[in-house]
Amino acid sequence: MIEYEHASDVLKESHDIIRRLSLGHIDADRLFCLRSKGSRSRGVIARCHVLPKALQKALGLEAHYVIEVISERFDSLSHEERAKVIIHELLHIPKSFGGGFRHHDFVSRKNVENLYRIYASRKSDIV
Repeated sequence: MIEYEHASDVLKESHDIIRRLSLGHIDADRLFCLRSKGSRSRGVIARCHVLPKALQKALGLEAHYVIEVISERFDSLSHEERAKVIIHELLHIPKSFGGGFRHHDFVSRKNVENLYRIYASRKSDIV
């Protein structure tokens, strides 16, 4: 059985990445992060979930996104690799922030690496 807990460390890093990379289309108040334990999925380090449009409409809510990190794989990564995973998941969130996803034609290793370099340089400028 999968167990979930809030991942305040991942949320904090996500907010820092959003700010430093100027990803203003992401509403940080509607972004949540969870750490899961017990997933049987293979090769998955993290996932991005969204409240589906039908549920948004039925519940009278706007879109909300959740980044789930798989504890068994994510927690052992270096700080750099963790940041890249978070950037990857944030890239799945479209500019509309409306409940859809950007696919892997946009969310590519090249885009993640480029954004990580920018993020790391902006982070070191402030240290």
